[in-house]
Amino acid sequence: MAAIFLTNPTTFLPSSSSSSSSSTSVQKHTVRGTSVCKPVSKLPNYPPQVSKRSLSISLTSLFLLSLTGNTHAANAAILEADDDLELMEKVKKDRKKRIEKQTVLNSSTKDKEYLQDAIYKLSKVGQAIENNDLPSAGLVLGQTLDADWVKMANAALSKLSSSPEEKSEVDAFNSSLTSLYTSVTKNDIEASRLAFVDSATAFEKWTTLTGLVGQLKGL
Repeated sequence: MAAIFLTNPTTFLPSSSSSSSSSTSVQKHTVRGTSVCKPVSKLPNYPPQVSKRSLSISLTSLFLLSLTGNTHAANAAILEADDDLELMEKVKKDRKKRIEKQTVLNSSTKDKEYLQDAIYKLSKVGQAIENNDLPSAGLVLGQTLDADWVKMANAALSKLSSSPEEKSEVDAFNSSLTSLYTSVTKNDIEASRLAFVDSATAFEKWTTLTGLVGQLKGL
């Protein structure tokens, strides 16, 4: 009997045509291999709702979390999704700004020439101060802040500065440069050294922020 069910996994019961026969008769016909019974029911055929339920779980997971009382987890999931979107938007904006910035720098050949001249002037001033030769430093600087190289450098600095950090370094540079002019005019060697270091530091930080540090010589 076990062998029969293994080869034919359908459950059988006596058919209506042989309902009056005894159990012995049923067994007899079964042994002869004659099928006198019909299947009452086939193996269950599961409907396709299982895949739909799987899909619905992903769509209602946050709702189920709230139903179970785990509103903190649900809110955290929503916030995490929002954070991901905000991060993606920030990355896109930053990339756009970098591209625009690089485009401006690549097209600012004349401005970079003014800045390169400013570096050359400051280098000469630094050498003179190092040799305690403030008169020579004064000749390079010029008598006032209205010197052409200062005006051209300031125009380039302002044009190429876009972020608050860059503009802050420009302000620091101009403030230190003013102190340098005053110190050199007063023949104050120590104050001149400090003002020169502050000016050079601010200028170098600015070139790093703008991405020009590799495009200008003498830094």
